[in-house]
Amino acid sequence: MVERRARYSPPWADMTIIGIAGGSGSGKSSVAMEIINSLNLPWVVILVMDSFYKTLTPEQNAIAHENEYDFDSPDAVDFDLLVDTLHSLKKGRKVEIPVYSFEKHQREDKTISLYSPHVVILEGILAFTDSRVADMVDIFVEADMDVCLGRRILRDVRDRGRTIDGVIKQWFKFVKPSYTRFVEPQRHISDIIIPRGIENRTAIDMVVKHIQRNLREKSEAHYLDLQRLGKQVEEQPLSTNVIIMEQTPQLVGINTILQNPHTEQVDFVFYFDRLACLMIERALDTIPFVPVTVTTPEQYIYHGLRPAGTVSAVAILRGGSCLETGLKRTIPDCITGRVLIQTNYRTGEPELHFLKLPRNINDHASVILLDPQMSSGGAALMAVRVLVDHGVDEGRIVFVTFAAGKRGLQRLTAVYPDVKVVVGRIEDEGESRWIEKRYFGC
Repeated sequence: MVERRARYSPPWADMTIIGIAGGSGSGKSSVAMEIINSLNLPWVVILVMDSFYKTLTPEQNAIAHENEYDFDSPDAVDFDLLVDTLHSLKKGRKVEIPVYSFEKHQREDKTISLYSPHVVILEGILAFTDSRVADMVDIFVEADMDVCLGRRILRDVRDRGRTIDGVIKQWFKFVKPSYTRFVEPQRHISDIIIPRGIENRTAIDMVVKHIQRNLREKSEAHYLDLQRLGKQVEEQPLSTNVIIMEQTPQLVGINTILQNPHTEQVDFVFYFDRLACLMIERALDTIPFVPVTVTTPEQYIYHGLRPAGTVSAVAILRGGSCLETGLKRTIPDCITGRVLIQTNYRTGEPELHFLKLPRNINDHASVILLDPQMSSGGAALMAVRVLVDHGVDEGRIVFVTFAAGKRGLQRLTAVYPDVKVVVGRIEDEGESRWIEKRYFGC
């Protein structure tokens, strides 16, 4: 075991929050969409404050259906939940975003999961009215009030099941007075004011460049942290939780076939699947078992063991799929998930592109993480962090890999010393990924 736990922070921790406030119909959503289109990145999301309206009592709900409830007052928004959500995202945690029905004037039972955005654009009329939120956000969008009214009528009639008379009634009774009282004062505490909304290309470009610069700086810092971590642990011995497969004659023979560049693909797949079964079986030796008693067909009592709970697996795509045939042969009913982590060829930084984990994975007794090759350990660190953020205790994670560099193993076990690692062989430092290319033939 390493003596001191090292630290690792994924690139989505301490994410950037861009807040966009302004009157109803001022063009906040259009500005937010234009920023996203200009950035053209998969990990930028819009968080709409409308999702955080409070659940109404039956009396308030009846008033709302008569267009008599003031949704433009800060009292209508659950700012405590919003602040908690933003803080959790800042810490890199998974959050559940409420879904609000404007036809029912109630929150739906379902929620939307949100995890690992690098940039969150918070869009809402009252985004700056709570000082806890105002400290995180900075943009105000303004437009002529007549234009705002026209946009609101179009949106509410088309998307929210309202009548034109109801929208106009609500506008003059609640929206316009609330703008003067709550919304317009936010203008004076904003860092950037965007008049004319989406038509103001210069201001939008300035915001986009600010976000791009921020992301570039965080990317460089993340890559340097990985490099620094490698230097910190290079003199340390391998953790006792790293289990290197015993180099039996059978294993050496299989390795010889796999390493031979003249091996046909069909033979490569056959022998790699065989080796995958052996590694999965070795991984199962590390999971918890509990005593169980069974009666044999001859009516004898046998005192045995069974797994302490559900065993699931997560494949790091695309390479992790190479190990799934061996997984299914060993655990036919194993529940599996997917995570796609790719290294940016320009920055050298691992990036999370896709995530689909088994349901209730936090309740599973053991989770097997699959990746046939680990060199620097960057993708492995990120994958384990994803599981930990979703409630999986690191002591229940078993990482299975065919080939791993010593430095990558040192990095992983320095940050997560309780994770167990099953390794087929130790590879040379800097060895390029080749297994999935041979396995899939491309």
